Amino acid sequence: MSPLRTARTAHAAPAARTRPQDSPRPRPRHPARTELVRGIGPWTGLTLALVVGVGMYTAAPAWQGRWVAVTDALREYGILFGVPLALAAGCWHGGRERRRGTGELVSTLPRSPLRRTMPAALPAALWPAIGYLVAAGGSLLATWPYVSGGRPYASLVLADAVALGSAGVLGFVAGRLVPWRLTAPLLAVLAYITLILFSTYGNDPRLWLNPAALHDYFWDRPVWWFGPAAMVWTAGLATAALLALAARRRAVAVLPLAAACTAAVILVQTGDGLWRGDPEASRLVCDDGTPQVCVSAVDKDLLPDVSAALADLNGKLRGIPGAPTRWISGPGAPGTGMYWSGSARVVRQGTAPAGPAPGDVELPSPYDAAVRGRIPEPAEYANSTVGWLFSETCPDSDFELPGFDQASDINSAVHQWLAPASDFASYEDIAGVERHLKRLRAMDPAQGRAYLTRYIAGEAVPGCDPAEVPVP
Repeated sequence: MSPLRTARTAHAAPAARTRPQDSPRPRPRHPARTELVRGIGPWTGLTLALVVGVGMYTAAPAWQGRWVAVTDALREYGILFGVPLALAAGCWHGGRERRRGTGELVSTLPRSPLRRTMPAALPAALWPAIGYLVAAGGSLLATWPYVSGGRPYASLVLADAVALGSAGVLGFVAGRLVPWRLTAPLLAVLAYITLILFSTYGNDPRLWLNPAALHDYFWDRPVWWFGPAAMVWTAGLATAALLALAARRRAVAVLPLAAACTAAVILVQTGDGLWRGDPEASRLVCDDGTPQVCVSAVDKDLLPDVSAALADLNGKLRGIPGAPTRWISGPGAPGTGMYWSGSARVVRQGTAPAGPAPGDVELPSPYDAAVRGRIPEPAEYANSTVGWLFSETCPDSDFELPGFDQASDINSAVHQWLAPASDFASYEDIAGVERHLKRLRAMDPAQGRAYLTRYIAGEAVPGCDPAEVPVP
């Protein structure tokens, strides 16, 4: 071989890489990290985030305005759909070694059964919680611009995330114990049915053991320990199941199980007391109009829209004897046990229950009529307010009284005259209503006020006698 060829060959051969003796060896990845980024775990978190996010987006007008409402909606969509998903995903993940036939190989590792099981169960616990927290964070951010006050209940959101993680662990344990491929879907269906049935307990205090239990009062707040107690209840069950599966001394599972039972007893014994009245949320905020419009502090940003919607109606009612002096929406409004004067929801002097003053009238909830912090249809809201002012209170037997049809037409005409509704023309039989409405619209202001005085006086007659309704 020529020297030139030898030199080229030597030059072309790559030099062997040598590692200095003092350079550190690359640290191996922890088994938990490998488990977290592989398998079904990330897909579970992504799916749960999409399911909860899409559900919250479709129902946005129903919760986007109050912190209690968004918390309830997150519990409804996150728990009701998330728990079955977390259980099924955890169960499928728990049966992985059985499907692969690697159970005997894994059992030969030098680690204890619990140290081998915990990294494997970690994705079943963390990814459902992470997916829920992502959807919950987006929902809270979407609510922030439209709430009038208060604060989000972070402890309840964290409690729901812990409940989803616990469901994943319970599913993982079931997957390890039950060698059947249909265990995962059947477990999801059973969990969904159980949550639905558990939600029908009504006033039963056991309802609060259900992570999907909802609360319907917007001027309340949860007690500070409600969230932590709910976490202990769900996490205790999952921890006890995991220790009973893999711990060398399975008796240690009694400790988390005892903690879960203690938290459950506290939740059941407290019942509806888990929620307390919030004086700041129930505080009335009023405008300076006549009649005055008052809403609770949680709806104070809607007060300008409510006042504007009722401006024309208030102008017609101002100064009329027997007309309301204050519209109220919230816990201070006349409600159950109030004095009914004919068909008008007006509290009269000497008969008002504790709280409302004489002349106070219940106002339809502005929150129910609002969409993203605004009332998009003020005319419809004003028309519903008139309907609440003169609510039908006559029993069915009174429908056959002489003159009832005429009185009904007059009532509809008065409602349309005070607060016109856009869908009035869609009524099937409005010939009689139109006749009375034309007469009302033809009246000058003095005649209109005189008629309203007679009309309100006729509505105040007990017994809902159609003969007492004056004809325009």
